[in-house]
Amino acid sequence: MANIRDVAKKAGVSVATVSRVLNHPNTVSPTTMEYVLSVIKELNYTPNGLARSLALNKTNTIALLIPNILNPLYMEIAKGVEDVAHKKGYNTLLCNTEESQKKEADYIDMLIKRRVDGLILTASLLNKEEIQQIKKQDITLVMIGKNKNVKHGSVVFTDYMLGGYIATKHLIEIGYKRIAHISGAVHQIENQEKRAGYEKALKENNLPIDKRYIVEGNNEIEGGYLAAKKLLQLKCKPEAIFVANDLMAFGAIDAIKSEGLRIPEDIAIVGFDNIEMSALVEPKLTTVSQPAYKMGLLSARLLFDHIENGDDEEHVHQEIFLQPKLKVRKSCGHEERVREIFS
Repeated sequence: MANIRDVAKKAGVSVATVSRVLNHPNTVSPTTMEYVLSVIKELNYTPNGLARSLALNKTNTIALLIPNILNPLYMEIAKGVEDVAHKKGYNTLLCNTEESQKKEADYIDMLIKRRVDGLILTASLLNKEEIQQIKKQDITLVMIGKNKNVKHGSVVFTDYMLGGYIATKHLIEIGYKRIAHISGAVHQIENQEKRAGYEKALKENNLPIDKRYIVEGNNEIEGGYLAAKKLLQLKCKPEAIFVANDLMAFGAIDAIKSEGLRIPEDIAIVGFDNIEMSALVEPKLTTVSQPAYKMGLLSARLLFDHIENGDDEEHVHQEIFLQPKLKVRKSCGHEERVREIFS
């Protein structure tokens, strides 16, 4: 198999000239370029992709880091990112951080060494020093979800506080007064904001914030099940529960049914995310919808805007703010709006 030296020898030019023809054709005369390309074709030479990438300081690879590869929400985000990357001719590396700051940092260290062209971090837990280390490597960075350690940067996020607010307010408007909240892991900003929205709705409607009705889950189905079991042990059980994500809501539904209680007749449930399974469980889950696929799509577009425009200030610091919407189904007991299930 021919190599670049064979091409240079056959064409009577230097290896550097062949390299310029392949990587920087604008620096070579049209006559030389045409002749060298003819020799490349004659020898059936295929340039080494990695070598070319190193020469151009580009690998045509980006990475997406997500907290939980088993959560359908993050798979929707990943599809949005990959769809854009594929059209741009880029490969996408998917890294599952398992909500571990150390694992996230380890992945990023590996990705920096592999010289990826850009990073998209979802629900990142990195500290200020770790974020600065990425920026020092001149790697394009876009965040999905807020990180208090990133003051200036491109980010795509949902108004989680509003989402918690509209979910709780909806339950109040139906007539529920004892409304509990199963929160996600409290170290995540999005879960802090969902709880803030829940508490805001209670305060506005002169309902007490009872700490016994606020239980932390682990963002998984099991966490929702255990948290709901804890709430069901209370002497004065809640009439409704706002759950911080759909996976935990599924666990809560299972826990409620295991106690011989009915949903929504005995306890109403509202989730958050609107993953596809939320319309398949029984009863179908009322949930706050956030456009996960669109978040992935927009984050990738931001990333490539920056990659293609370099350090253009207009493309370095951008924020895209998406509004959540309530998807009303049977689990909250609002029969008048059940027709919205398929809207």
